[in-house]
Amino acid sequence: MEPHENTGHPRRWAILGVLVISLLVVVLDNTILNVALRTLADPVHGLGASQGELEWSINSYTLVFAGLLFTFGVLGDRAGRKRFLLIGLVIFGLASLLSAYAQSPAQLIAARALMGVGGAAIMPVTLSIISSVFDPRERGRAIGVWAGAVGLAVAIGPILGGLLLEHYWWGSVFLINVPVVALGVGLVALLVPESRDPKPGRVDVLGVVLSVVGLVALSYGIIDGGEHGFGRPVVWASILGGLAVLAWFIAHERRSDHPSLDVRLFRVPRFAAPVAMVGLVFFAAMGVMFFSSFYLQLVRGYSPLETGLLFLPFAVAQLVFAPRSATMVQRYGGKVVSAVGLTLTTVGLGAFAFVDESTPIWVVLVAFFLQGVGMANIMPPAMESIMSALPREKAGVGSAVSNTVRQVAGALGVAVLGSVLSAVYRSDVATALPELPAGAREAAGESISGAYAAAGQLGPAAPRLIAVANDAFVSAMHWAATLAALVAALGILMVLRWMPGRAVAPAAAPPAPVAEPELAGTA
Repeated sequence: MEPHENTGHPRRWAILGVLVISLLVVVLDNTILNVALRTLADPVHGLGASQGELEWSINSYTLVFAGLLFTFGVLGDRAGRKRFLLIGLVIFGLASLLSAYAQSPAQLIAARALMGVGGAAIMPVTLSIISSVFDPRERGRAIGVWAGAVGLAVAIGPILGGLLLEHYWWGSVFLINVPVVALGVGLVALLVPESRDPKPGRVDVLGVVLSVVGLVALSYGIIDGGEHGFGRPVVWASILGGLAVLAWFIAHERRSDHPSLDVRLFRVPRFAAPVAMVGLVFFAAMGVMFFSSFYLQLVRGYSPLETGLLFLPFAVAQLVFAPRSATMVQRYGGKVVSAVGLTLTTVGLGAFAFVDESTPIWVVLVAFFLQGVGMANIMPPAMESIMSALPREKAGVGSAVSNTVRQVAGALGVAVLGSVLSAVYRSDVATALPELPAGAREAAGESISGAYAAAGQLGPAAPRLIAVANDAFVSAMHWAATLAALVAALGILMVLRWMPGRAVAPAAAPPAPVAEPELAGTA
């Protein structure tokens, strides 16, 4: 039976506001980057990055982020969550400076990886601090605000990125992080209380190394295969080697008495089902966001700012529906809310399988809105189910696992859907442009950005090259969007089969007894 007195911190809502600012800088940066991809591919105004290098500029961040979340969740619980939040913000700010002034794609990829280190220190402690400062009865509402901030940052990023690119050079999309980080450091130091896990675990160094090596090898094989073809032995050696290392990682985690990822947690449906659902959704959504920016800016001819504004329906949907999602879960149950959210997301993502160069833009806006409404009703019930499956002092474990799965799935979504996009595009362009000069044919065959750059050198032949490149890209986008929709639809089946219903959805529900044995040796 719950005590009548509220056990939350007196300044808990102000603390939540500070955590939202810290979270914004992490999420905002990735979505800002989506709008800047075309500019980064430009050899004159950007870095002349290839499609593979653009994918790595996203994935170097997300893979390092995901690989370190386990360890940093443990270290934050051990050394102090406030301290880790401050360290993470400082690293993130410094890495943003390095990214802004990168002179080559390789330098940008390396700086983005360092940003991943900072992000990994920030993200898990935000949810851990929420769980430590809020009474369980208010936690659902607080997580709803947290999830709404994530959705808001996802949508504001393209608009802010477009504004910056209209007036400044491409590095400004990273430089904007610095004042936000400075504000965050000051407010965290002033308002956020220190908290720790009373029984912290040991750091699983081998597990961290295996997870990072396996994910990087797997992603490298997928991205390189999409860019240069899957017929080479090095591609399959990388993919199969990465899968083998990840299998070793899982075997090690099962045997370890202090695993970074306690795989036994996945036996608990209240934990496993929402984690899998979040992974499938972000695999599909991040891949679609990657190619939709190219579609809007190149195929449809919108400026970076106009492209950012076209994401507004997604932002509005997140703002309106995410804060209300916790109430919907209490009324109808997590299973129903999640299934409806997944269905809307699937429809929104699948719509891109039917749009082309002449589709009315309002269709795209409706697709973004549906995706926003759907995702707004996926994250809050998922996160509440995950966090309520664990004891309060183990919140770092739940947030680390859920955020790791989200980041890994997003990185693999960009890699896999980006590779599908690249492979179909290259195949279609290669057969349509045999008469082009060798240099232009090679550039056009690499990516749609390369085709537009080559068209600038061709004179009278340019319109034909643009038309062929647009057709090839739209065809490739249809294949990638169809795959994304199928992955999201798989999440609906998983939710209907395994997600708990109304009985375990409310935040006030006590942790299931089965969760305790599963946490043995974990932190």
